Amino acid sequence: MKLSILRAAGFVFALPTCAFATSNVINLSHYDLMRPDFAAMKSEGIVGVIHEATYPRFDRDAQYAARQQAAARAGLLWGAYHYADATDPVRQADHFLSIVSGAWSQADPVSRPAGVLLVLDFEKNGHYPGGTMRADQAVAFVERIHERTGEYPGLYSGEYHLRQVLNSPKVTTAQRAMLTKCWLWIANYHYQPRATAPWDFWHLWQYCGDGKCDLPRAAYPTSVANIRKAERNIFRGGASALEDFWQNRAWQLGREKRRREPEQKLAADVQVVGSTAGRALSR
Repeated sequence: MKLSILRAAGFVFALPTCAFATSNVINLSHYDLMRPDFAAMKSEGIVGVIHEATYPRFDRDAQYAARQQAAARAGLLWGAYHYADATDPVRQADHFLSIVSGAWSQADPVSRPAGVLLVLDFEKNGHYPGGTMRADQAVAFVERIHERTGEYPGLYSGEYHLRQVLNSPKVTTAQRAMLTKCWLWIANYHYQPRATAPWDFWHLWQYCGDGKCDLPRAAYPTSVANIRKAERNIFRGGASALEDFWQNRAWQLGREKRRREPEQKLAADVQVVGSTAGRALSR
């Protein structure tokens, strides 16, 4: 009996992440030139969309507002990210919030999301002018977002870049502590991320970018609806846990937020989902 239990446990832990989590978040930007079919995305199990809102230098994504309205009408959760550079982080944060709030307020009630999940895109910037944001600048950006919205944004980065930056002796313990108040969205197209320190775990894993993915296609699809080369993400938990996570951390423009569930609740939900997967396999 003990041996069979150990074998079963080993099998569950050897499963891909999608056995206990769901690939139901996509991210988009103005570089996605098609007209996304959000209704088809929802029918395929997509729950939320995170779209670029702003990028260097102090520019706005021209597709953001229209896609926000289309996604909201389709019943999808909505998020916004800012692609950072090494210029004034407070000014970047203010610009980001200005674009997000403007798009939200200009939408009619039917096409207005209940809240907007905010993200700092803290990756190496070799694409736009302005250089790569430093850790201390990321802290200033995060603090400004929290000051103005009451929420800590998510922090997105590639696993290698994040490890390289946060392991630098130039980054202080206090700076690391502040950044861990953000929830972690991490990219790795080859395998499940492992280097998440100083976070205990990732919340969202981008396993596919522009269709690039080295993982088995059967378990890790690289397209969705009418987007053949998608940017797909796995949330650590089931669909209902994702909806709670999103609601509890989104910027609730124009109304009071409901009380946030503690982080331990998310961890408990992950364990429950994992146990459910294990029971299903044993049948």
